[in-house]
Amino acid sequence: MERNAEARIACSIGIMAHNEEANIGRLLEAITSQRTTVADLREIIVIASGCTDRTEDIVRDSAEREGRIRLVVQPRREGKASAVNRFLLEAQAPILMVCSADLLPAPDTIEYLVAPFADPEIAMTSCRPMPVNDADSFMGFAAHLLWTLHHFINLIDFKAGELIAFRKVFVRIPYSTAVDEAAIESVIRGQGYSVRYIEQAVTYNKGPETVRDFLRQRRRIYSGHLTLRDTSGYRVATLSSRRMLALALRHLDWRPRAFVWTWAIAALEMYGRALGKLDYKRRRDHSVWEIAASTKQLGTAYPPERPRSEYAGAK
Repeated sequence: MERNAEARIACSIGIMAHNEEANIGRLLEAITSQRTTVADLREIIVIASGCTDRTEDIVRDSAEREGRIRLVVQPRREGKASAVNRFLLEAQAPILMVCSADLLPAPDTIEYLVAPFADPEIAMTSCRPMPVNDADSFMGFAAHLLWTLHHFINLIDFKAGELIAFRKVFVRIPYSTAVDEAAIESVIRGQGYSVRYIEQAVTYNKGPETVRDFLRQRRRIYSGHLTLRDTSGYRVATLSSRRMLALALRHLDWRPRAFVWTWAIAALEMYGRALGKLDYKRRRDHSVWEIAASTKQLGTAYPPERPRSEYAGAK
């Protein structure tokens, strides 16, 4: 039975894109074909920042076929926080979603993320990211391990990531932040609202496939979290290295290869955090960061088959 218009929850989604020709078309197709009953997706706004590839052309072609799609062009790349703030200005619905252009949501993800907003106390929801990396490779194993730990931390606390939804109860986030989801999380929780992790809201992503990209990503995130702690007093659930290590030990896979790889990845993570702490102390600006190119090719199948993982927690 169709729900009437009054029972549905109006929402807008913002897609932040910089040179995303490899995935933006598939992402728009995945979003426009979402199965929704409660969620009423009114508009799909793509903020294209300083694109020099075919991203804008692909979005324009999609907009001709789907009236809900709208392209907003930022001539210069000003960072993701700037793009998010532009989306906040443009969006009209009371419930907003923020999505990077290198993701693919499963067919019911938007419905799962938006439905909890029927409760007026809920003001933010977050998805469960699942990597498409081959878990039989070292870096693929790393992606599965980190996102599985992210899942476990969400079962006991809350840590927003990748595709998020929230009430439009603020006008902007700091333009200098390198961790936009965490910045939004701090604002929402700071106003006393409830947040919710939605395990069923699966969103596919791709982790770094090179050690260089891995370290580049991890140092930026840790530096951003330290800055957020000092500027707002908010500590994300994954900030404590000791807490994350204890969680990894609790779910440790004792099979030989998994065991060795887990400790190698832990060492890389600690090194990335050390670099991030150094960046934080030197006040390095990560608001416009160097793209981790190896995260941009999600593959050809949609929805992707859930990759096999040796890591026990990912099964």
